[in-house]
Amino acid sequence: MKEARARPFRILLVEDNPGDADLVQEILMESDDKKEITVAVDGFEALRCLREAPRPDLILLDLNLPKKSGREVLEEIKTTEALQRIPVVVLTSSEADDDLSDVYRLHANCYLAKPVDLEEFIKVVRAIEQFWLGFVKLPSFA
Repeated sequence: MKEARARPFRILLVEDNPGDADLVQEILMESDDKKEITVAVDGFEALRCLREAPRPDLILLDLNLPKKSGREVLEEIKTTEALQRIPVVVLTSSEADDDLSDVYRLHANCYLAKPVDLEEFIKVVRAIEQFWLGFVKLPSFA
């Protein structure tokens, strides 16, 4: 059974594709869980959001971003003491073995390839929500 949250669950969605960003937000907002979703459309914007308070409870990170890649963002998150405990789920269109190896080497918490099929994409986003909001106990970054 889930504990009631005193505040909304904060998600930083780092996604440059407006269609994917809108779809992820729509899926996440369907449930009754209180959430605040911030969208960053490039790596620089993602890092700017992370320097501001309040910090997110979870980061959904695309790898293929303009200005600063998702890989560079992940490396900065996981090497910055104030940010490194924030879980990062890489949600990307890449299925390349090198990308998979790189993100785990950089300490991503999870790597998921975006399904092309809409129903499968919805299932993946709902599974992320169920796992990270329903089962995992996370520290507070407030």
